[in-house]
Amino acid sequence: MIQLPGKSGSCWTATARPTAYPALEGSIHAETLVVGAGIVGLTTALRLCEEGREVVVLEGLRVGGQVTGRSTAKITTQHALIYRHLIDTLGFDLAQDYADANRAGATQIREWALAFDIACDLEEKSAYTYTQSPARRGEIEAEAEAARRLGLDADILDRAPLPFDTAGALLFPDQAQFNPAMYLTGLAEAVTARGGRIFERSRVRHIGEASRWRAVTDNGTVHAEHVVVATNMTVKSPVGMANRTQPRSHVAMAFRVDDPLAVDGMFIGIDDPTRSIRMGRDAEGPFLVALGPKFNTGQDGDVARRFVELDNWAKANLPVGEAVWRWCNEDYDTPDRVPYAGTPDPEKAPGFHIAAGFNAWGISNGTAAGMMIAELIRGRSSHWQKLYDPTRPYPEDFHRNGDSQSIVAGVEDIAPGEGGVIVRGEEKIAAWRDERGELHAVSAACTHKGCTVTWNNAERSWDCPCHGSIFAADGSVIHGPARKPLPPAQL
Repeated sequence: MIQLPGKSGSCWTATARPTAYPALEGSIHAETLVVGAGIVGLTTALRLCEEGREVVVLEGLRVGGQVTGRSTAKITTQHALIYRHLIDTLGFDLAQDYADANRAGATQIREWALAFDIACDLEEKSAYTYTQSPARRGEIEAEAEAARRLGLDADILDRAPLPFDTAGALLFPDQAQFNPAMYLTGLAEAVTARGGRIFERSRVRHIGEASRWRAVTDNGTVHAEHVVVATNMTVKSPVGMANRTQPRSHVAMAFRVDDPLAVDGMFIGIDDPTRSIRMGRDAEGPFLVALGPKFNTGQDGDVARRFVELDNWAKANLPVGEAVWRWCNEDYDTPDRVPYAGTPDPEKAPGFHIAAGFNAWGISNGTAAGMMIAELIRGRSSHWQKLYDPTRPYPEDFHRNGDSQSIVAGVEDIAPGEGGVIVRGEEKIAAWRDERGELHAVSAACTHKGCTVTWNNAERSWDCPCHGSIFAADGSVIHGPARKPLPPAQL
């Protein structure tokens, strides 16, 4: 087993104050049930609570500990090269809506952080999109022109303020960054202070409709007129989302640095492999966060090597010391690079709302989506409904399933700390061996659609190569769309 640098876990969740909301027990009622305590779910909940609405939030694990708490947490309208693309493919009006929605989302985060005195290391930073290729400078210039047409402040620089050579950069001034886990902890406190109820360790196993919407956990039930499924990928939807999206992951690392301005700003490269860079801090001092390129979830049989590659690149190109944290994060891409959010079927499934497919730009988009869904629940229309329409057409060949990358001949091929999938006739068993040499086994069939999972040798998780469900080594669910754990299996 490869000994990876740094401690496993997100630098943001490691520094956030632990939450201790109770698990749901028994049967309760609310006007609105929010499933998922990430940035979409808590934004929706708080907007509703501010108007005195009755809200319950169910979180399968802990507040802020999942996708939002493992992001780069850039509060920005600069999403690499997006605006030229949107104008060319969706038209000027929808591109304007995208710019406006993300500007509103970014503004809402700042306003709430100030209003609720949320200690989340919020600070203003410029955002830069850069290239190292002179041949791609024209794309930077075209993006700047498109952004200005949409009312965004954008400048072109001959080079990015980075410690390695670049051939040009796009600057968006007056953006911001924060610790997303600390921010969500603060939002959760604001929700409960305004009458909202939050339950952790309360994974929703079933959502159905009776006289009202009904969500069932292992030990309780919530009845509600509105349901908001804000779980990265929807665990249920009247309109299927799985084939409208492509699950993808990337690796991230936090490195200790001496200078709190080792890099000053938030950076995203447009070259292959993509790099994303920003600074952060914890009680021990500043650190630099760097991300590697994306890869399809469950379709890489050696995720550990991606950490080694990122570690080598960072130490060769940036003034960093030792790696202190490392983690994977997952998101979902959409064909047109715009999220899906809203009410998929208001006639057949009234009161059912979803948000998914944030293309790795879920901080501002997720906040905007939550704001919009709250408006819909309050019976108001939103100018962003057409932009985020979850039923808009999509190319049927966009989503690509994959195969397990962990098939082994037998248990003798599984080293300590490693995992593999053993095929016995029609049965497939996901087995991993702990450091003591003891084997543990669960079914290798994802409980969402039955695809055979892949062992993630960096996170020690079972990742589905079809629709992105992620399970812990013991089979318990980390990320949906799966709602049930991988059941135990006999070797």
